[in-house]
Amino acid sequence: MAACVFCFNFALILTGAFSLGNKKISDRQMAKKETQAPKYSKETYMYWYESMQLQRKFEEKCGQLYGMQKIKGFCHLYIGQEACSSGSKSALREGDKYITAYRDHGIPLALGTSPNAIMAELYGKITGASKGKGGSMHIFDKEVGFVGGHGIVGAQIPLGAGLAFAEKYKKTGNVSITYFGDGASRQGALHEAFNMAMTWKLPAIFVVENNGYAMGTSVARTSNVTELYQLGEAYDMPSEAVDAMDVEAVHEAVSRAAARARAGEGPTFLEFRTYRYRGHSMSDPQKYRSKEEVEAYKERDPIEQVKQRILDFGIATQADLDAIDAKIKVQVQESVDFAEASPFPTADEAYKDVYVQEDYPFIAE
Repeated sequence: MAACVFCFNFALILTGAFSLGNKKISDRQMAKKETQAPKYSKETYMYWYESMQLQRKFEEKCGQLYGMQKIKGFCHLYIGQEACSSGSKSALREGDKYITAYRDHGIPLALGTSPNAIMAELYGKITGASKGKGGSMHIFDKEVGFVGGHGIVGAQIPLGAGLAFAEKYKKTGNVSITYFGDGASRQGALHEAFNMAMTWKLPAIFVVENNGYAMGTSVARTSNVTELYQLGEAYDMPSEAVDAMDVEAVHEAVSRAAARARAGEGPTFLEFRTYRYRGHSMSDPQKYRSKEEVEAYKERDPIEQVKQRILDFGIATQADLDAIDAKIKVQVQESVDFAEASPFPTADEAYKDVYVQEDYPFIAE
């Protein structure tokens, strides 16, 4: 019986209308965009390609280094989900704030954080983005508006609402965008944050990166509501599902949400239907899904999609893209060399960056 169910589901994947953990994606969403001319500028397409490719190659290197025990502790790779970060970045503007969970290497790379600073943080070095104190799950970069990766499942959702409240209070015109996984959508904090955000019409964009399996259990086995964007409808929050294997679709959805937020119309909830090619973390054996399912998703790879559009539209040549690939290869290796050469934090660093007031009385010598 199980074999029959698998064959049926796999057939649906191949025909373009399938359910992954009951995560339905329509033919329309999966269809390649048919257009005679590029919808966006050359700069935008080239940013998407280079940004996503940098994330991919950086994460592949992280996986390799983890196996060599250069990177220790927890490590969650973003491979396959790159359109979520790059499509969001191109739709937003300087001053907007980003916050996410612990799969947090890709977003700061998309925002422009130095690969050196991120790799050094993964190594636990003082030159890292969080001075070696956060590691893989707690990367921060105030300069690009990245308010961090957070390890407590769902805890960043009310924090994201708080960021939006601050922007509204200060009348900056900025928005906050908060990412979380499908597993976190079952946290009570989501409902509290959604209710407050709608009541106060906060300039917030909430994004569930639905890769289907949370830590290793499908949405269908853990939630009565499997069309996750519908959770926002309980609060009359504008909500929609987005094919997040397509960077153009991500860009357009985030653009609409940001326009609403800046116009004072309140928050939006987006369900990014995406897929991680690797396990939940580096220790995940991935026995809950088949290799065939993973390969079927790779046929819709976000980087390959944008690469094909660049070539089809004549935006750049294969030689141009090869040059970008070569540049990224050097960047990634330089980040490894930088991390290897950087020192570890000294013991006195444990007392620093705890309180804003450096001589706070609860710090004892």
